[in-house]
Amino acid sequence: MAIILACVGLFFTIAGAKLVSLGGSLYFLIAGIITLVSAIQFFRVRSSAVTVFGLVFIGTLIWALADVGIDFWPLVSRLMVPAGLMMLALVTWPFLRARESKSSCSKPSFTLAGVILVCMVATLVSMFQPHPTVDNGSELPLIPVTKETQQKNWEHYGNTVEGSRFVALDQITRDNVKDLKVAWTYRTGDIAYSNGNGAEDQQTPLQVGNRIFLCTPHNNVIAVDADSGKEIWKHEFNAQAQVWNRCRGVTYFDTTRPVQQPTVPGSTPVKIMDVAAESQCQQRIIMNTINAELVELDANTGELCTSFGDNGMVDLKKGMGDASDPTYQLTAAPTLAGTTIVIGGRVADNVQTDMPGGVMRGFDAYTGEMRWAFDPRNPNPNAELQEGETYKRSSANSWSAMSYDPAMNTVFIPMGSPSVDLWGANRTELDHKYSTSVLALDATTGKEKWVYQTVHNDLWDFDVPMQPSLIDFPMEDGSTKPAVIVGTKAGQIFVLDRQTGQPLTKVEERKVKVGDIPNEQYSETQPFSVGMPQIGAQTLTESDMWGATPFDQLICRIQFKSMRYDGLFTVPGTDLSLSFPGSLGGMNWGSMSFDPNNQYAFVNDMRLGLWVQMIKQDTSNAQASSGGEAVNAGMGAVPLKGTPYAVNKNRFMSPLGIPCQKPPFGTLSAIDLKTRQVVWQVPVGTVEDTGPFGIKMKAPIPVGLPTLGGTLATQGGLVFIAGTQDYYLRAFDSATGEQVWKQRLPVGSGATPMSYVSPQTGKQYILITAGGARQSPDRGDYVIAYTLDD
Repeated sequence: MAIILACVGLFFTIAGAKLVSLGGSLYFLIAGIITLVSAIQFFRVRSSAVTVFGLVFIGTLIWALADVGIDFWPLVSRLMVPAGLMMLALVTWPFLRARESKSSCSKPSFTLAGVILVCMVATLVSMFQPHPTVDNGSELPLIPVTKETQQKNWEHYGNTVEGSRFVALDQITRDNVKDLKVAWTYRTGDIAYSNGNGAEDQQTPLQVGNRIFLCTPHNNVIAVDADSGKEIWKHEFNAQAQVWNRCRGVTYFDTTRPVQQPTVPGSTPVKIMDVAAESQCQQRIIMNTINAELVELDANTGELCTSFGDNGMVDLKKGMGDASDPTYQLTAAPTLAGTTIVIGGRVADNVQTDMPGGVMRGFDAYTGEMRWAFDPRNPNPNAELQEGETYKRSSANSWSAMSYDPAMNTVFIPMGSPSVDLWGANRTELDHKYSTSVLALDATTGKEKWVYQTVHNDLWDFDVPMQPSLIDFPMEDGSTKPAVIVGTKAGQIFVLDRQTGQPLTKVEERKVKVGDIPNEQYSETQPFSVGMPQIGAQTLTESDMWGATPFDQLICRIQFKSMRYDGLFTVPGTDLSLSFPGSLGGMNWGSMSFDPNNQYAFVNDMRLGLWVQMIKQDTSNAQASSGGEAVNAGMGAVPLKGTPYAVNKNRFMSPLGIPCQKPPFGTLSAIDLKTRQVVWQVPVGTVEDTGPFGIKMKAPIPVGLPTLGGTLATQGGLVFIAGTQDYYLRAFDSATGEQVWKQRLPVGSGATPMSYVSPQTGKQYILITAGGARQSPDRGDYVIAYTLDD
């Protein structure tokens, strides 16, 4: 006990003094000094050692409650270790007193030790139970699906072109989901082995009739039977990229169906072409490749559609200038907007100032001919390129999924920031207009309808990362209005009028602190969407620092107090600054799902802070980074080529590799769109398949882990989600947030589930792909479908 308490006391005293010098809490210094006194008394074999440590324990209890209230996980971090030491100290007390010829007081001593042990055991049991951060949900009646509203196919990345991720099927419900079992498993043969640079399976498959259409991380396209998973055809492209080997989805186009023309007055008609009944490719699968090609395949045979582009392929690097791998890639599914295929492109982050542009383009879905381009750095964004010209370099880009409103013939595009992300001294007026915004374009002509910016002069990589969802938004007067709703990496949710792009809920322009980088074009205000909940974007305080023990919590406190932190929009500088949430989000590409019957939105997020330091150096002759995800992960200064700076950044983690702020680190939230309040918010994911130093803890402790991948809402009262670090697909009651089912996966999943009904058997299936979780070495190529027992 003397040695243990001496080590604890020394650590608390030395590190606590450092924390006090930074303006932090006095607790650790005071507790450390008194613990050292107790250790000295233990060395002297004095019973007063226990009394002195009792003062530490009582003081710790009072301080912990004053610091964090009755918040479970913060109390565990502050009290479990002191409680264990107090229990051990109490066990020694009778023997120490007997040695001093005093009454042993064994009964009260062992009783108190027993009480502490019971409390610790109860806490340990509670560690395996979820602790919702919001728990106001109540049961809602299930609304039966009618024959008119029942879903027939899942034909688009977000199920509908509007991006609902809602399945109007109710065979599987919150009451019978416990009986969900594996129906079939298919192996694609394409495993995305990751070196930390973005090789992952992130797809959402499509279902049309009795076929499921898949794409793999290397852009192989596969059709399998919806009831058996048996392979029907496979087209292997085996695309290779230095980084970012992934495919999030494909697009389906049936040339034989009547084309829906817009109904909103003033909308441009959709172009139509007759396809001969005997010609190839009546039904088509459309895909972007990571090598920047647009391809069309016959959905019935898997063969390339030779009438499209150059024998089935269009070179998307045409007009881009130097767009070599890995500076320009495409991973999001193409958007079929009427008969126009609209594509953006991923421009690698934080590489150099001279990068490919973020031009958006529309291609004829029949022929592959380019119909229009929208170049966001060109004063005339729809200008046609002349011989020898390229699209403007380094402009704001759109890498995520888009949505389409057939009634308006309008495509809605989520925009990112220009290159480089963390430095904007060279940005143009047009960059300030289009960066980190939602952009509405006419799908036939590419003409701008409106643009709404969510971050001014984005220096945080706070892209609009997800598919904008088109919903009928409930207004306060009881009416509904066509709206665009989107979440951001900054944890903000914006609701915009679909016609005008103006906010339908309150947005405030708030003053923020600026920095001192020379010539930087700081914005003195930023938009805060206060009329909607902010998800995981709270302003951190020292009391929010956390650790598995008080020791790593203390180190996190020191790190926190050592950094400059001004809240959500803390600008990068040459000092050490903290960005929370960091560049992963907040919310990311998984997007929201919606229950239109109860007017709920479901949002998953991650909470991973990022520390950043800009380092003044000459980068003119530096080797540019690869733009992969492993860059800056503790690698030291990485040059931002073409700027006067390099950047050093990493995740805000404790020495044990745990996020420094308190759990949850990832949640699933339900937002009532009528009240615009969070109804429930629960942690998602356990540490079963992860842990300190990459060691799997094998303990399903639901602290909530960062979530990559989206949700699926169903009319059966369920929300499905995978996308966590542990290897599970889960279902939650959409009304209450209670977890009602989970199924172990062979490896983790970074994908979004989907659901369909078989036209042959009438069975409803839930489908997920599992290729491996983000930080896990375990990889696979699984496609798994679940259904109810016969």
